[in-house]
Amino acid sequence: MKAHLLYVEDDESLSFVTRDNLELQGYQITYCEDGKKAMEVIKEQSFDLCILDVMLPEVDGFTIAKEIRKTNTEVPIIFLTARSLKEDRIQGLKLGGDDYLTKPFSIEELILKIEVFLRRSKIVNTVEQNNFKVGQYEFDYKNLILQMGDNTKSLTQKEADLLYLFLQNKNEVMKRSDILEKIWGEDDYFMGRSLDVFISRLRKYLKGDDALKIENIHGVGFRLKV
Repeated sequence: MKAHLLYVEDDESLSFVTRDNLELQGYQITYCEDGKKAMEVIKEQSFDLCILDVMLPEVDGFTIAKEIRKTNTEVPIIFLTARSLKEDRIQGLKLGGDDYLTKPFSIEELILKIEVFLRRSKIVNTVEQNNFKVGQYEFDYKNLILQMGDNTKSLTQKEADLLYLFLQNKNEVMKRSDILEKIWGEDDYFMGRSLDVFISRLRKYLKGDDALKIENIHGVGFRLKV
């Protein structure tokens, strides 16, 4: 088996076809037909990736994602929805979702996204250096901790991934498209909005050291000045 996936979907026909295709790819699938069952399952099992329908009976996909993120900031989450409202997509990304597919979607696209995020997770788990000096801060990448003196901040996996990427390219201009491809696996409008949110968070976390700056290079991208 390649990986263990949680799949939550109340559409019986869609879920049957999707599960069948994912299992043909070698994935182990734990399937839940409603949000209430999913809330029970995530307390009992661990997963390599979660695929959550947003509109679900009992408990919606956003609520499930919030519960997952309380104990696991690393597992990739892909939202599925019949709604294409921009606000819904942004909300899902802000909750810690990694990507968003609007129904009807192609199985090939879903599989591609799964492969991208599992590959990224594998890279994260094999990073050799975990502790970094960021100005006056200490950054523990593996444990998702940014610390200066007695001030300790717990990061999400994506926040840590983004800071790690900046440190690998410190004092160099990074294109928005390159950042989006490396961290989100895709360069599009909604991912770009999410990137802006995460940049704002990192600036807030690093404001204790005036020498550190994440500069916005207009029309190009960003640069971490150390």
